Order: sequence, then C-alpha cells, then structure tokens
Amino acid sequence: MSRVKRVAVTSPQTRLAHSRRRSRGRWRVPRLAAGDAERADALYRAQRRRGLPALAGMFGLVFGLPLVFGLFPGLDSVRLLGIPLSWLMIAILPYPAMALLSWWQLRRAEKIEDE
Repeated sequence: MSRVKRVAVTSPQTRLAHSRRRSRGRWRVPRLAAGDAERADALYRAQRRRGLPALAGMFGLVFGLPLVFGLFPGLDSVRLLGIPLSWLMIAILPYPAMALLSWWQLRRAEKIEDE
C-alpha cells in the first residue's frame, strides 16, 4: 500500500512573518494551481462538515455535566474514596472523553484526505 506524503499547510501570513526575519528580500505568497485550490477547498469544507458531530459532542459534554448535576442533586452525596462523585465527574470524566472525541475526529479527517 503506497502512502502519499503528508504536507503541513500553514498560514501564508505566518510564513511571511518568518521569512521576513530571515531575509529582507521580497517574498511572494505561493499560489495553488486552480485544480489543487478547488480540491483543497472541497477538502476543507468536507472536514469542517465532518467536525460538527465532534464539536456537538464536546459541547454536550461540557454543558451537559452541569445539567446532569442539576437534574440529579443526589450525586453530590454519593462518595467514592471520600470524594463526592460530582467532583470526580467534573475533574476526571471530561479529559478522557475529549481525548476520545479528538482521536475520533482526527481519524475521520484523515479518512477524507485518503479518499
């Protein structure tokens, strides 16, 4: 299976700022060919569209926890190792969940690039 070399795409303004530090000569912003620009635009739109479920999941997690605590105030009385369960849910649950969401979204974005 042959793999296409991945290339990091950065902002032209960032490249311009870095190049001005190195040399004082004139610098031109590179332009993509028309076909490549259309493909890059389509890829950007597809990845952005595919990112919406992950974004919704993150908002659901961040804003859903206070809702859960409001609906079930008894969670504060449940203790695990002497710590209220609600505190553990706030301190521990979001980070692995966000890591899983980001991993899932990255795989989906890479799948679009490979198509």
